[in-house]
Amino acid sequence: MDYKVIGDSCCDYTEEMKLDPHFTIVPLTLEIGTYMVTDDDTFDQKDFIAKMKASPIGPKTACPSPEAYKEAIEQCDAEEAYIVTLSEHLSGSYQAAVVGAQMYEEEHPEESRIKVHVFGSDSAAAGQLNICLFIRDLKAQGKAFADVVKETAEHIYNMQTYFVLESLDNLRKNGRLSGIKSIIASALNIKPVMAGNHGVIVQLDNQRGINKALKRMAELAVSRLGGPEKAAEHRLVITHVDNAERAEFVKSEFLKRAPFKEVVIANSMGVATVYADDGGIVVGV
Repeated sequence: MDYKVIGDSCCDYTEEMKLDPHFTIVPLTLEIGTYMVTDDDTFDQKDFIAKMKASPIGPKTACPSPEAYKEAIEQCDAEEAYIVTLSEHLSGSYQAAVVGAQMYEEEHPEESRIKVHVFGSDSAAAGQLNICLFIRDLKAQGKAFADVVKETAEHIYNMQTYFVLESLDNLRKNGRLSGIKSIIASALNIKPVMAGNHGVIVQLDNQRGINKALKRMAELAVSRLGGPEKAAEHRLVITHVDNAERAEFVKSEFLKRAPFKEVVIANSMGVATVYADDGGIVVGV
């Protein structure tokens, strides 16, 4: 095999990608109080969502160890490995991957080791999936390792990430939103439209009602891409948390505004389920 993409478990691979040997996962650990689960193929999304709703304690994630990344590289039956992690502003996964790659290089002679590069996504969920698909496209075009690294870094810099959450409970439980703000937002049915600014979360707008917020997200995204003609050059990636119908609604709202070259929809794995909560939508474009 010529290459492998190693993602942490916020990459939200599609079902097709999970069966593709070019893609593999290094899982994070999910925690609700004393309950812990590995975010791998055994993750039960509906059960975890139920436990999150029932717990007064907010869910947390623990990043993989450097050793886990080193082992993933060592087990990589390929000539090149591209590691894609969560934004370093959200998790220690990126730093763990960097250290893991350094450990691999230190323990293996240059003439026998594979080429490895670690990308911090400056994103999460749909954004990470977008990057993984971009790498796949470059390798399908026969791009060399150095070109893949350069062009993917440029893609990450230019990529946009947006999200709208159905519930603010996890943000409140984790202390990232005051209880008063959460209560007021819930009572008024206010849904913030959020975006990633080079890995840092920013709020772009507020709308009353989830559908209005999702429509506004589509409007802002197409505008910030430079309009319909520019947007047509992009792949639209949508991650949903156990709400395929809502993801289809988001797809239709984006396509009303621009003819994207491709639309990819994926249900979230565990990490995005923690961050975006039940019904949440994340878009990477």
